[in-house]
Amino acid sequence: MGFLKILSSLLIVFSSSLIGYYYGNKYSLRLENLLYLEQCIKILETEIVYGAIPLPEALTNVYLKGNKKVSYIFEEVKSNLLNNKDEDLYGSFYRVGSKLIEELNFTKEDVELFLSLGRLLGSSDRSDQEKNFKLLLNQIEILKDEALVEKNKN
Repeated sequence: MGFLKILSSLLIVFSSSLIGYYYGNKYSLRLENLLYLEQCIKILETEIVYGAIPLPEALTNVYLKGNKKVSYIFEEVKSNLLNNKDEDLYGSFYRVGSKLIEELNFTKEDVELFLSLGRLLGSSDRSDQEKNFKLLLNQIEILKDEALVEKNKN
């Protein structure tokens, strides 16, 4: 009888630890992926503002130069944009938005920030685009700080 109690206690401790590591890992991955998203947006800013490269080519360059854990979403945005002629740029970003929560552990705030990138691109001239990118990168900094606090707390 005592052996059964010890075994069940160990099972409870082990399963609780596994659940804790799983949820803790989600917070760590979110912070890591926000860092990679920031890097990808900086690459996109360079391609569009300073290089004056067309958007589909710029999205491909982000995919090639960025970290593949996150940059693949820009290739999917490009594919959606080119394959669905009836859809606008925001629609292409919106189609990818659900993957951000499922695969990259982003929150709804993070996804909304990503979707705002789809609203901003191509809506103004290069100087306004540069201002929009700076604002977007500042918002990512705030989200990274929040993610770091959540990671340390959990």
